[in-house]
Amino acid sequence: MLGNILLWLVLLLVTLGLGWLALRAFRARNALVKWVGGLLAALLTLVIGLVTVVALLGLFKLYMPIGSPVKDLTIEITPERVARGEHLANTFCVGCHSPTGDLPMIGGVDLGADLGMPLGQFISVNLTPAGPLAGWSDGEVLRILREGAAPDGRRLIMMGAARARYMSDEDLYSVIAYLRSQAPVENDTPQPPDSPTLLAGILAALGMVPIEPPVTGSISAPPMGATAEYGAYVVSFQDCVVCHGVNLDGNPSSPIVPAGPDLAVVKGWTAEQFLTTFRTGVDPSGHQLSEAMPWRQIARLDDVELTAVYEYLISLP
Repeated sequence: MLGNILLWLVLLLVTLGLGWLALRAFRARNALVKWVGGLLAALLTLVIGLVTVVALLGLFKLYMPIGSPVKDLTIEITPERVARGEHLANTFCVGCHSPTGDLPMIGGVDLGADLGMPLGQFISVNLTPAGPLAGWSDGEVLRILREGAAPDGRRLIMMGAARARYMSDEDLYSVIAYLRSQAPVENDTPQPPDSPTLLAGILAALGMVPIEPPVTGSISAPPMGATAEYGAYVVSFQDCVVCHGVNLDGNPSSPIVPAGPDLAVVKGWTAEQFLTTFRTGVDPSGHQLSEAMPWRQIARLDDVELTAVYEYLISLP
């Protein structure tokens, strides 16, 4: 944070300095200095000043405490919840919280390394009981998942972009039950707080960082089955829209994520071909799926879940 504040102060000083030069130039007797130098300095003042204002708004957005009051919640740990939570973690959470893409989720992954822009360092935390999870209440964990707010109110930028918040209440309870049931696994990788750059703040202020709105209400999942309705639920929390766009048409809303293809292509596939694509990583045309897409984790969805996703995709206009 301190580094970003110092950089912002430098921008402010540059803006003020350029403004002073513009005023000096406009007071000059030499016409060339007055109009060319004055207009150029004024233009630079305007541009740098605008960047300074946007950067300040972005820093407020990134660093101001967020989060609704923590709920007084104690989740009952049952075998059914643990099994369901493990399945959800293995098909979604491991993408960010495991350096191998498999359980256990020991964290230590720099999620900023693959963004394609110098937006900072975002180290995923150890989600076994050997990490900070042991000191968090169930209500605090739920708030992290639903709102991207750390127990101390800090904005967790990558959790703010994750769509796990759209899981149903029961599915999130199952995830938390599974996290509590794991054996602790130590990880020596340092896990500092998020360290966004000033550029990340500027993009956040411009709405170009995919931060999802907090979810404070209750969510219920439709009945599990190979239906378009259940497929829509699975897609809602699987981060598909982050790269494929809100309409899944290949137009993501943020330039910092890789653009996925228009998923209308699936309309030309059979359900069997769709499942085979995820089981093998190769689509019906022989194209290898990009490793930027977490298809290996999505492939762990069972046949009913994947068929439901297929039914939802082919039902889209």
